[in-house]
Amino acid sequence: MSGTTMYRFANPSFLGSIVGRWLLAMLLIAPLYVQAADKSLFWKAESPSGVTSYLFGTMHTDDNRVTEFSPQVLNALNSVETFMMEVSPGQDPKLLMLPEGNIATLMTNEEFEQVRELADFHVMHLGAAMQMKPWLLAVIFDLPKPQTPFAQDNLLMTKSEDLSKQVVGIETAQEHFGVMDSFSLDEQMVMLRAVLKRTPEQKEKDFEKLMSAYLKGDAEQIANLDAQITGGMLPASLWEKMRAKLLDERNVVMAERTIAKANQGATFVAVGASHLAGNSGLISAFKQAGFKLTPLKMR
Repeated sequence: MSGTTMYRFANPSFLGSIVGRWLLAMLLIAPLYVQAADKSLFWKAESPSGVTSYLFGTMHTDDNRVTEFSPQVLNALNSVETFMMEVSPGQDPKLLMLPEGNIATLMTNEEFEQVRELADFHVMHLGAAMQMKPWLLAVIFDLPKPQTPFAQDNLLMTKSEDLSKQVVGIETAQEHFGVMDSFSLDEQMVMLRAVLKRTPEQKEKDFEKLMSAYLKGDAEQIANLDAQITGGMLPASLWEKMRAKLLDERNVVMAERTIAKANQGATFVAVGASHLAGNSGLISAFKQAGFKLTPLKMR
């Protein structure tokens, strides 16, 4: 393993994708309503004035099945002026820590032991884990142990910097991480407890299902996985709130800001795949704004 979880926690690239990792753990949340003939998570978007930009649905993982980019993706990245990702690079780790106290007082002895074991598995200092916000522990504990500090979208950011592209965030750090602060500690503990109930085998199996659907760009399969796994993981009311807060409400802001940028100049927009499709997604929003969208192959 390259580096430790605490290193990744302090690393801006890791912080920049942490909410996206929760979206991944929740299996891309949204049903993705893309027609079978237009099945893709990579799109060319031509503005009414003829400017060519790109939309790219990311999977917030360091798995090499998604971090080895095709020449078509790299050529698109090289052709634009601006790389736009979910959150501005460089964040304050304090945004992810409890302002005071720790979560040990919120757990049973059995839960504490589970957290101890999972912290050890993810190479985390237990004292630091106890000071993290519960949703963050849920993010970390529900995914395979990362092998590097860099998820797919952050590697795209690094390549953009190497190409001397302008790198900007769609959201500020406070906006990005503040979404999870809209959930109470009790609600966050429900998320954490849902993850603690899952076995390593369940997590790995679900991750592989999601990976397969992502690699195929199969929106229908992702939607089915969402209903099958995530819908049954949380109480219905919390699930609906999460969908609204993490997806629908953010999509409105994301669409407004990315469309404005794409109208100004050639832009490569990289966001969690859940933000692309559906009635409130970026694909629909770009079409409504007069952009011509063409599906492309990611591999």
